[in-house]
Amino acid sequence: MKEIRTSIEVEGATVEDAIKKALNILGAKRDEVKVKVVSEEQKGLFGMEGAKLAKIKVILNRKG
Repeated sequence: MKEIRTSIEVEGATVEDAIKKALNILGAKRDEVKVKVVSEEQKGLFGMEGAKLAKIKVILNRKG
């Protein structure tokens, strides 16, 4: 069997939010991917969300 590798970069309000989006896009489960945090989210003034989104790279490992 050949290993199929697919990777995508996703942004979200938090790292966890970005992971959920990536899993949905890839149609994968958490244990089927490797996650690399490119950048953490940064809070805005007074701790408000939205100053900078979290960005991750997700690599899907499946055998096909």
